[in-house]
Amino acid sequence: MIRTFQVEVHSRLRIDRYLSECCQDLSRSYLQKLIRENEVLVNGNPVRSSYKICLEDVISLNIPDAVEAEIVPEPMALDILYEDRDIILINKPKGMVVHPAAGHVSGTLVNGLLYHCRHELSGINGILRPGIVHRIDKDTTGVLIACKTDTAHNAIATQLKEHSITRKYYAVVHGVIHDEEGTVHAPIGRHPIERKKMSINEKNGRDAVTHFRVLERFRQFTYIECRLETGRTHQIRVHMASIRHPILGDLLYGPAKCPYKLQGQTLHAGVLGIHHPETGEYMEFFAPLPDYFECLLKKMS
Repeated sequence: MIRTFQVEVHSRLRIDRYLSECCQDLSRSYLQKLIRENEVLVNGNPVRSSYKICLEDVISLNIPDAVEAEIVPEPMALDILYEDRDIILINKPKGMVVHPAAGHVSGTLVNGLLYHCRHELSGINGILRPGIVHRIDKDTTGVLIACKTDTAHNAIATQLKEHSITRKYYAVVHGVIHDEEGTVHAPIGRHPIERKKMSINEKNGRDAVTHFRVLERFRQFTYIECRLETGRTHQIRVHMASIRHPILGDLLYGPAKCPYKLQGQTLHAGVLGIHHPETGEYMEFFAPLPDYFECLLKKMS
């Protein structure tokens, strides 16, 4: 599959970053791999990832046909919220990694999806991420969509790019938020020193917007709903930490000690709304709060 882009504004972005903004269904590392393999041409010539685009550059991106993934399908009890011939919606549990990566070659959601869907998953996002259009962190629970066909994948990826998907998350954060609602609008990029972290990065970050509203206040914490306009890595975790309300249990962006026995951040993807890739019908899917989250709220009340 070949995608063609023409640079229409004056910009000196690196080509890998430019393509990652144009193709939000593809990871930046995968795009860099395609660049190294000369699958990306600028004005007909191969370039390096460090190439800085120019006005009127014509970029040709060749996405090779998917090959059989070397991932072992594994039977597992998936909490399926909805499924048809185009898409499947899963309520992901805490502790489950979405796709295979270093240190996680089995037990991932992709392993389970390959078994359940009998390999009928889109291949656009590479052999390690079949069907995966977006991700949620290992210790974040809730709704995640996977696509069975490339057509469905492209349709959902377009909705993600256009910010027409509804995504609502629920979290408990440190401190008492006095405003009823608010918005954090700050670019997110890789942390300049700690490479495992993201941070507010005015120079190299990508635009990110998180809206939040208070659901309940406790003595030292606040229960909130967050609505995403964009979907950057660790977006809610970074944004809430940036306004001094890190998510409870988030040892990466919050306090090193947690007053409760938790496995990672108290963050749940509760609502996902999409336009069905085949019918265009708007559909919303809901994942109830996990038991640990419900128990935590009762303890705080």
